[in-house]
Amino acid sequence: MAKPKNTGLGKGLDAIFYENSAETGGNVTMLRLSEIEPNPEQPRHTFDTEALAQLADSISSHGLIQPIVVRSVGTDGYYQIVAGERRWRASKMAGLTEVPVIIMEMDDKKAAQVALIENVQRENLNPMEEAGAYQALLSEYGMTQEEVSKQIGKSRSAIANTLRLLDLPSPVCELVRSGKLSAGHARTLLGLKDPSKIEEAAALFSQKSYSVREAEAYVKRLNKEAITPKKEEDEPPLPVDYTAELARKMTSRIGHKVQIQKSGKIRKIEIQFSSDSELDDIVTRLCGNHIFDE
Repeated sequence: MAKPKNTGLGKGLDAIFYENSAETGGNVTMLRLSEIEPNPEQPRHTFDTEALAQLADSISSHGLIQPIVVRSVGTDGYYQIVAGERRWRASKMAGLTEVPVIIMEMDDKKAAQVALIENVQRENLNPMEEAGAYQALLSEYGMTQEEVSKQIGKSRSAIANTLRLLDLPSPVCELVRSGKLSAGHARTLLGLKDPSKIEEAAALFSQKSYSVREAEAYVKRLNKEAITPKKEEDEPPLPVDYTAELARKMTSRIGHKVQIQKSGKIRKIEIQFSSDSELDDIVTRLCGNHIFDE
């Protein structure tokens, strides 16, 4: 049975225990841990044991300061976690029997949105979990990429690039999920014209600790070899057009076409927009929200 908790939220913990810091207001209620269950559809599936232990130590010393957000499910008196599964797990490790919660009324779609936003904003998801969460919002909850973009605060092109990771073979997805291959390396693999070489290239990037630029050069070389026969067995990697690559990455990051031009001593960056609202979006991304207050 839930009971009110009349206590203030503490402040001043070390940054390492950020996740146990106070940042949620509202009506706080106490629930027994046995009355709370995780959401099986939540986007995050892996939890770092050492990080959980550190959070449990913080909770043992200071209590659980930031409430867990839950919603009522069914009629059996149980509550499902919307945001805060790490804190729930760490509280169990710390030996707590009850924790502060905020109970919110929301449907499956809203609960999925809140769980995704909380995890992405805290950067707790690995790239494959993030891609899977975006796909779930699109396919299961009927959202568009534009709606996901607005909810998450990332450009539509960034959402699309993350979703492309789901096209990789399962063994490569596992390398990304385990952190042995970065999302940047994985997206480079998607540029291979011969998909049969993706797993072999992924293993090479992981074992040899290739940088993303080295991986891009390797993929470019393989694609060239697919068109013209290789002349030398040990042909060095082809150089990457650094300026063009930066322009591509900037376009992906801000969601607007970027061109970097060099002519003699003149250097300039051009960003394309088609409306005043797009111009405001570009200025805000480059200079911050407060520029219009000056």
